[in-house]
Amino acid sequence: MKIIVDGMGGDNAPQEIVRGAAMAAHELAQLDPEITVGIIGPQELMLNCLRKENWDCSSAEKISDDVFRYGNIDIINATEVITNDEAPAMAVRKKKDSTIVKAMSLLKSGDADAFISAGSTGALLAGGLVTLGRIKGIRRPAIAAWFPKMHTGGTTLLLDCGANVEAKPEYIFQNGIMGAMYVEGVKGIDRPEVRLLNIGAEDSKGDELHKEAHRLLAGSNINFGGNIEGRDVATTDCEVVITDGFSGNIFLKGSEGVALAIMKQFKKKLREGLLAKMGAMMAYSKISELKEMFDYSDSGGAPILGLKGAVLKIHGNSKAIEVYYGVMKAIPYIRNNVTQMIADAVTQNSELFKTGDEE
Repeated sequence: MKIIVDGMGGDNAPQEIVRGAAMAAHELAQLDPEITVGIIGPQELMLNCLRKENWDCSSAEKISDDVFRYGNIDIINATEVITNDEAPAMAVRKKKDSTIVKAMSLLKSGDADAFISAGSTGALLAGGLVTLGRIKGIRRPAIAAWFPKMHTGGTTLLLDCGANVEAKPEYIFQNGIMGAMYVEGVKGIDRPEVRLLNIGAEDSKGDELHKEAHRLLAGSNINFGGNIEGRDVATTDCEVVITDGFSGNIFLKGSEGVALAIMKQFKKKLREGLLAKMGAMMAYSKISELKEMFDYSDSGGAPILGLKGAVLKIHGNSKAIEVYYGVMKAIPYIRNNVTQMIADAVTQNSELFKTGDEE
């Protein structure tokens, strides 16, 4: 198994990215020596970063002209980088030796099993569609993200979080299939409950898009629990919440903004006066627990579901710990063959919608 990390993706590349990849590789050397971590980027730059992490680079095994192995880390040479300022589709077509395009090619050829990047989301989507393609029957890939459950400390998978701002009922329906299969494969939860984000809990609520999506979901073989209002997502017991990319992105970013604003004001109030500071010291452990509920660092990143391969997007400002968890949590994604699980589930429910091969 080989998991590739984009050494040039994100605000803290390359050193933090390489540090996180080295952390994961060090642990995997003890747990499962058969797993290799690949770092893709300009070869000498990646190697210099690896040396700064005190990795043994004294001897290298040449795997190919562009790949050299140091223990259980592969350095994969890629001379170009796609930035957030570039038009994704154009950059993917022009920059054939970019980290994103080259990693997608390795996924397609079977020389890699997963790709993790903190780089441009648009380029990851475009690169995935152009190079990997969609799973047969999938109309549109979707970006998923983990949302905290306030009452249990667990997480709910939310999708689509922005891949498709214009949606059709079939897209939302397929989000339910993909989300359910991903949670089942990665978390090991049998038949996870799926809910549809809507303006009311009643079946009749919502616009025509969501009413039709509800009808498709209710007639499928996934465990569909009906509608859910936005205020209930943080306290739900369900495992998957689905919607269109426009609503999902607004909900996710709005929730993040409110949470950050509350935490900021909370910290401000705890500094106002001696009594407040003393109270904060006594409640430090509980405050830390609250902070951890909103911490995405151990989530393993946001999967882009619907592509013919395991692609994970970690936050643009990710540091080493996020990269480490991204690598570690890609393992069950690969081992349980979630991509095939999605393909099988789409086939089983294909009578409910046109397959999308015509698009």
